[in-house]
Amino acid sequence: MSGPARETRLGAALVIVSAVSFGAMGVFAHMATTAGATPTSLLALRFAIATVVVGAAIAARGIRLPRRGTLVRLALMGGIGYVGESWCYFTALKTVPASMVALLLYLYPVYVTVVAVALLGERLTIVKAAALLAAMAGVAITLGPVRGGNAVGITLAIGSGAFYAAYILAGTRLARGVSAIGAAWVVMAAATVVLTGMAALEGFALPATIAGWGGVVLLALVSTVVGVGAFLAGLARIGPVSASTLSALEPAVAAVLAALFLGERFTAIQAGGGVLIVGAAVALSRPGPGLQPPEKGTR
Repeated sequence: MSGPARETRLGAALVIVSAVSFGAMGVFAHMATTAGATPTSLLALRFAIATVVVGAAIAARGIRLPRRGTLVRLALMGGIGYVGESWCYFTALKTVPASMVALLLYLYPVYVTVVAVALLGERLTIVKAAALLAAMAGVAITLGPVRGGNAVGITLAIGSGAFYAAYILAGTRLARGVSAIGAAWVVMAAATVVLTGMAALEGFALPATIAGWGGVVLLALVSTVVGVGAFLAGLARIGPVSASTLSALEPAVAAVLAALFLGERFTAIQAGGGVLIVGAAVALSRPGPGLQPPEKGTR
């Protein structure tokens, strides 16, 4: 196998590892929250651990952090956009199945496309218009059978995608010319500071069992450090379009793991709606004149 082909396969494998790592978030979060941790305290612990581990890697490799204004703007991205996305996502997990939360997050390319068309000069092609309609139809189908008091949780899950879209729109241009892992560390460090403050205000609630702490550690190391590191390494080898496309495996992984470990089930109709959403996300992740595909540094 030639060198470039080997690198391409390795890059694809790394992005798939990233998708699996992120897809497991719902299971790890369930382990911690059922042991007494609140979403805010869990997230503060998650990012604190990840910040220390990634910071040690940065120091060992001599990677330079962003400077001055870029550092401040990345910190704002982390403290506002990423905190909003992660808090909405993990709070939604309290009342909405993990598979559905992961799926609704993947509406973010819809929001990115709408903003890009409305404000950034992106051209609305027939393919993109069809993808937007498919995504809306997928949401209607997926949420159609949902009953009970899940309105707040569903709103939060949809909101997590909106926050992530804002994070991507800001980061697409801001992170250019900056070390991806350095930018990711600044985002995680800022999120740690904000979430720790939020947890202090509401009162820290930590896991009461060893299994609960295991969920915290797995969330920090697998679904943050490994997830981010594998994605960035894969991205460097196969580029943003292919990486974004392979990342769409995440909702499917989340659904499979939730079925295996949490007893969740999707109906065939809901699965069809999920296929529409993920298919639309893949189509909308293709580059256009006004906006390049998201090169995500964190999730």
